Amino acid sequence: MSEHDTRVDAGAATSGADAATATPAVDAGSAVRPERRPRASTRRLLLTAAGLTVLAIAGTFLLDPYRNYQLALIAAYFCATAGLTLLIGLTGQLSLGHAALMAAGGYGYAITTNAATEAGIEGAARFGLGMLGAVAVSAALGLALGLAAARLRGPYLAGVTLVLVIALPAFAAVFAPVLGGDQGVRIAFDGVPEALRALIAVEQWQAWVAILVAAVCATALALVRHGRLGLRMRAGHGDETAARLAGVATGRVKVAAFAWSAVTAGAGGAVLCFVTQAVSPGAYTLAFSLLLVVAVVVGGLGSLGGAASGSAIIVLLPWAVGALTAALDLPADLGQRLNGNLAVLVFGAILIVVVAWRPAGLAGVARRAVDALARRRRPRSAAVPAGGPRPAASAPEPEASTEPEASTAPEASAPRTTEPTHIER
Repeated sequence: MSEHDTRVDAGAATSGADAATATPAVDAGSAVRPERRPRASTRRLLLTAAGLTVLAIAGTFLLDPYRNYQLALIAAYFCATAGLTLLIGLTGQLSLGHAALMAAGGYGYAITTNAATEAGIEGAARFGLGMLGAVAVSAALGLALGLAAARLRGPYLAGVTLVLVIALPAFAAVFAPVLGGDQGVRIAFDGVPEALRALIAVEQWQAWVAILVAAVCATALALVRHGRLGLRMRAGHGDETAARLAGVATGRVKVAAFAWSAVTAGAGGAVLCFVTQAVSPGAYTLAFSLLLVVAVVVGGLGSLGGAASGSAIIVLLPWAVGALTAALDLPADLGQRLNGNLAVLVFGAILIVVVAWRPAGLAGVARRAVDALARRRRPRSAAVPAGGPRPAASAPEPEASTEPEASTAPEASAPRTTEPTHIER
C-alpha cells in the first residue's frame, strides 16, 4: 500500500508539475496576442489612410481647376467635421461653436505666416510654421472649452460654445490692430513649388495640400477612436457614473476630446486660410457653425466617412442649387432669392428626413447596403456539393454505435467464465 501511495503521489506531483509548466505557456501566448492585434489594426489603418490619400491626390488630375478648388474646401471642412463627429458621437458633448475654433486656427495661421514672411521665411517652412501657430491657438481654446465641458452638460455647454461664435465679430473689432477687424487678415500668396509648376495648376496644388492635412487629421482621430482614449470616451458617454466607478477620469476624457476636436478644427481653418489667402469673422458665422453640425448629423454621428460625406454636401449642395436655378431660366429677382435661401431650405429638409427616418445618417445607410449585399452572397458562397450539408443526419450515429457495445459486453466476459469451469474439471 505504501509503494502504491508513493507511486500515486509521484504521479500526481509530476502531473501537477506538467500543469504548472503548461499554464505559463498559455498565459504567455494570451499576453502576446492582445499586443499584436492593436499593432495589426494600426498598421491596417495607416495603410488604408495612405491608400485613400493617394487615390484622392490622383483624382485631382481628372478634375478641372474649379472642381479642385471645391475639393480643397471639402478637405478643409472635413478637418472640422471629423473632430466634431468624434466629440458628439463618442462623448455626447454638443458644440455649436466649431466655426470659432476654425477661425482661431485661421487667425493663428495668418498671423504666423505673415510674421514668417517678414522674417524672410518662405515655402514649406512658412507653411509649417503657420500650421504650428494654428494648432497652438486652437488647442489653447479647445483646452479652455474642455475645462468648461468637464463641469457643464447638455444645453449649458452648447450655450458656452455658441457664445464664442456670436462674440467673434466683436472680439475681432476690439483687437483690430492684430485681427484686422471686419476686414480680417490677408496672407501672402503661396504658389506652386518650382518643381511642380510645369505639371499642375495652383488649384490642384491647393487641393493636394488640403488632402494631406485632412488625411493627417483623420488618421489621428481614427487612432484616438480605436485606442484607449476612444474606449474611455464611449464609457463616459454610455454611463458617466459607471465609468467613474470603473476608474475612468471622465473630466480628463472630456478635456482631451475637446482638445483633439479643436486641433483638427483649427487645422481646417488654417487650410481654408491657405486656400482663400484671407481670414475674417464674416466667414465664420453662426449659420456656418450650425451647418457643420448639420453635416455631422446627416453624415452620421461618430463616423469619419459620414463626416466626409457631410462636408461634401456643404460644398456641393449650394453649387448644385445655383446650377439648377440658372438652368430653369427664372426671373433675375427670383433667381437671386432662391440662390440665397433655397440651399438652406434643402439643408433643413435633408436634416428632418435623416433625423426622422435614418438617424444613423448616410454612414448607416451605407452600412445597411453593405450588410444586405453580404446576406445575398452568403447562400451562394455557403453552397456545398450534394450530400454535404447533412450534419444533422450524422448525429444519431453515436447512438447506433453504443448498441453493439452493450451486446458485446457479455461476450467479452465469456472467456472469464470458462476459466473456473476448466479448473473444476
